[in-house]
Amino acid sequence: MNSPRNLSTALPSLVASLKGYDVLPPSPVVVALNRLTYGATSELTEQVTKRGIKDYLEEQLHPKGEDERVARKLSEATLPIKYNDKDGNPLVDEVRALRLIDAPLSELWKLNDKEANLPYAEKIRALEEVRVASWLRATYSPWQLREVMTEFWHNHFNVNASDQKISTVFPVYDRDVIRKNCFGNFRAFLEDVSKSAAMLYYLDNFTSKASPANENYARELFELHTLGSDFYFNNLYNRWRDVPGATAGKPVGYIDEDVYEAARAFTGWTVADGASSGNDKLPNTGEFYYYDGWHDNYQKRILGNEIEPNQPALSDGHLALDLVAHHPATAKHLCKKLCIRFISDQPPPSVVEGAANVWMQHQKSPDQIAQTLRYILNTKAFAATWGQKVKRPFHLMVSMLRATQAEITPNQGLTGQLSQMGYLHYNWQTPAGHPDTMDYWLSSNSMIARWNVASSLLSVSPNNRIAAHDFARLVPPGMDKPQDLSRFWIERVLQKKKTPDFEQAMIDFLRGEGKADQPIPPDKLNNRLSGLIALLTMTPDFQLI
Repeated sequence: MNSPRNLSTALPSLVASLKGYDVLPPSPVVVALNRLTYGATSELTEQVTKRGIKDYLEEQLHPKGEDERVARKLSEATLPIKYNDKDGNPLVDEVRALRLIDAPLSELWKLNDKEANLPYAEKIRALEEVRVASWLRATYSPWQLREVMTEFWHNHFNVNASDQKISTVFPVYDRDVIRKNCFGNFRAFLEDVSKSAAMLYYLDNFTSKASPANENYARELFELHTLGSDFYFNNLYNRWRDVPGATAGKPVGYIDEDVYEAARAFTGWTVADGASSGNDKLPNTGEFYYYDGWHDNYQKRILGNEIEPNQPALSDGHLALDLVAHHPATAKHLCKKLCIRFISDQPPPSVVEGAANVWMQHQKSPDQIAQTLRYILNTKAFAATWGQKVKRPFHLMVSMLRATQAEITPNQGLTGQLSQMGYLHYNWQTPAGHPDTMDYWLSSNSMIARWNVASSLLSVSPNNRIAAHDFARLVPPGMDKPQDLSRFWIERVLQKKKTPDFEQAMIDFLRGEGKADQPIPPDKLNNRLSGLIALLTMTPDFQLI
């Protein structure tokens, strides 16, 4: 197996040639770390093996503020901005620091000023900065589980931030809604989402007025955010009282009537965007705003619970959130999604049920989500089901960077590489978010894109403006022979030993036309290692978790 000149075109056949070799699970610690983090590194595996995975998990469930190293990376990071629609503005393309990720809403909202007539590049800039920050945090933060859960909740409460109105406020959604609540109480989380400008714009509730109400948000609230489609019973019952348990105020699921009534409860929940309504004009701050003139004050019935007419401001919506957040079906739906993320596409029903019980027991706890995660991540199934999940594109790319201790310069190129693999970073159009099943991410087109990304992301070519690699720096002093280098990188990248046949295949690949015991010249080492590492990252051992 000789080292090819064009690795990206050769990778498919090279990976295929390795199918006959064993694919056995790594140690339980490595299995756990590859699910709790964006990639187990040699250094982290050694640390956690010594201290114990339970101790590490407890630490991860109680993250501190921004890590000093990450804070420095964020403060030093820059991102180009280019203007294609200057429209007479005296704007110059430049490289700019990340100014918006920590900006308050009052500053971000100025990007929507109609009189300023800012170009598209300025309005989408906030989204691009959040993307850069997500790469830096996922790669370098010691609080890895917080980053994993932030991605999970961004998918669960998905918004398409390519919409300019959403992009301008996206740092607030990421910072003050998703990150703030990722281990917290779900009911509080749900309310923060429902009142966020990003969600109000995405699902059109900012326009919802009495007669008729806009049902987009209410529909997704039931179907995706809380009870889930498994508990949608409109095909079985067309009257609310026929749903089992409904007359006692505890229906087992929901029907369309519940969605329609909930939509009425959220009328008047809007964004203070300066809009006019009759003789009134809303404030123009970008904050959540309740406009009583748009609210449907008549009687409502949601999940078998009567809501009397003319309730105080916001009360109807708050009660609707109480009912869906505390419903047993929501516990089952959310816990199944968490188990799918951390265990397998078909998690054991007993684990889902146990997690749902913990979820319900901690309905009022400020750390409800953390308590539920603790249960799931301490089950036997968590560390005993290796190979039933595959790294999604963001996870895959970050794990490559972490395994090689790359110095990264996040830019728009990373977004493009993710898109090639079908992952639209904060741009997924439909409310359901990215799929979380193996089959979706292992299509033929997706695999070809993975091969291409591996070879380009791990390249030491000057054309790689995303990641700077010095593989030779990580090699023990004096190690320069293909046979030793191959074994070293197998264990570093795959976190386990492989069979002699597999090792020999890697040695043959690395040595090229040379001999296994013939030293590789220092000036050629990084280039040769680049191909070997790319090949290792495309094996099932690296791709599966």
